[in-house]
Amino acid sequence: MNLKFSFCGVENSFTTLWVIFFTHHVKECFGIVNKKYLVKFPVYLDYNSTTPVDKRVLEAMLPYFSEHFGNAASRTHAYGWIAEEAVNQARDQAAKLIHAEPGEIIFTSGSTEAINIALKGVYEAFHSKGNHIVTVASEHKAVLDTCKHLEKLGAHITVLPVKEDGLVDLNLLEQSIQPGTIAVAIMYANNETGVIQPVREIAEIIHQRGSLFLCDATQACGKISVDVQTDRIDLLCMSAHKFYGPKGAGALYVRRKNPRVILAPLIDGGGHEKGLRSGTLNVPAIVGFGKACEITRSEMTDDATRIESLRNELENRLLEFGNVLVNGNTTHRLFNVTNLSFAGMNSNAMILELKDIAVATGSACSSAIPEPSHVLKAMMVKEDLAYASLRFSLGKFTTEEDILFAVKKVNDALIKLRRE
Repeated sequence: MNLKFSFCGVENSFTTLWVIFFTHHVKECFGIVNKKYLVKFPVYLDYNSTTPVDKRVLEAMLPYFSEHFGNAASRTHAYGWIAEEAVNQARDQAAKLIHAEPGEIIFTSGSTEAINIALKGVYEAFHSKGNHIVTVASEHKAVLDTCKHLEKLGAHITVLPVKEDGLVDLNLLEQSIQPGTIAVAIMYANNETGVIQPVREIAEIIHQRGSLFLCDATQACGKISVDVQTDRIDLLCMSAHKFYGPKGAGALYVRRKNPRVILAPLIDGGGHEKGLRSGTLNVPAIVGFGKACEITRSEMTDDATRIESLRNELENRLLEFGNVLVNGNTTHRLFNVTNLSFAGMNSNAMILELKDIAVATGSACSSAIPEPSHVLKAMMVKEDLAYASLRFSLGKFTTEEDILFAVKKVNDALIKLRRE
């Protein structure tokens, strides 16, 4: 069979064999070896930082950029009504993911903004009753830095240590809550180690003392089942880009009853999102957020089983190299992440050797800080091991071939660096 196509204006004939040969080498240029291996370079193992947008999410978003471009706050014509309906649908999809009511979902640009609205809103609304906030040393910088800001405004902040495995000491938590404690901020799952906190036990302690429970569930939502009713969470934040949705879209869950949570608004001007977050809504991103919630809700369990198997294979193979340690509790952790310290190595030197693999030395939000991970320091990991740590986080597009390639590259890097 002969195939004809035009190249530089000249029509050429090639046999099927030559077409296959040409296509194979074009794919190699883009890092795709062939259908057997399907390795795309660099191999992406940094899913806790961000994820690619699911094609189904993108398809849902596209009409709202140019066709259904109305402002969701415009109530006098069809363009606005269509946009408002799309936002309401997304609100329902987001609520179902965490077992909340649609009216309890406040759209934000992501978890960082949601955390700021929650912590600052609680402090302003309740500071006459108390000014004490409790959090944990291994929290994301969005929580820790917001607490530092509130401290300048007069808040009393208690930052609890964690145990060596990354879990919160529940006895210490109980002792730290005072009559004037207005909120406790503890994350669901750690972004660097994947350690999952005993959320229900934490909530029980907090509520017995009459405080509010703010939970950063950025890494948990979309990966594991989160139920704000069973978990008794009062305020929860999540970001779409952590589970194959668009960047710039997220939500804050605000409990409406038992107890009803009142927040002072962070942004004024227009009364959007129940007055808590004024400003024209980003309809395309919100639509994408909702679609991502819907997809992950139906596919989460199957994805988790496959990804955990790949994570275990990666971790076990790397541990075989010797002088490699797992950081954090290995029983209570996310299925997709392993944080490893390579004794005697320097993580930055390893990153330079691993050009074909996208991995991280810690949180993406802290990657510009030339210090060991604050999470590992909080877990009392020795400084030399903290400087030698890498985080590998997998996702639903990770393949067996990706894992085998990564293992080989890490092995090559270790051999080279150990010789130097």
